[in-house]
Amino acid sequence: MTGRLNSAQPYALGLFRIIVGLLFACHGAASLFGVLGGAMGGGTVPAGTWPGWYAAVIQLVGGTLVTLGLGTRAAAFIASGSMAYAYFKVHQPEALWPLQNGGEPSAMFCWAMLLLVFTGSGALGLDRLFTARGESAARPAASASAGEREPAAA
Repeated sequence: MTGRLNSAQPYALGLFRIIVGLLFACHGAASLFGVLGGAMGGGTVPAGTWPGWYAAVIQLVGGTLVTLGLGTRAAAFIASGSMAYAYFKVHQPEALWPLQNGGEPSAMFCWAMLLLVFTGSGALGLDRLFTARGESAARPAASASAGEREPAAA
């Protein structure tokens, strides 16, 4: 049983990354474009306002990158930090517990993104595609320099 679960771990992590990234990007799209109910129940966040507009950009761009599995660790690190800021500056001063201060989404996204910083994209991400291409391109060059030298020109 454990062997089967362990072999499925990269795929479960990939699905986790896709869902978390998509949900995070939806928050940004709602705030920036007024879709999916808009920001805080309707409308958009005015461009350039601190911290709402910048948070929405981080949510949209970071969530999209995490969903695609492209630069997952860096995008998740920035996203996690933005959610920690949101929790401690916006929600926590209202009350101690996330359930009381409305900060549950910020806290959950913060920890979910932090998990992705340490685990990476898992399966099904573009990071793996580019890593595989880089490794296959580096192998012929490494084997040529490791003893398969071409004869010197006379």
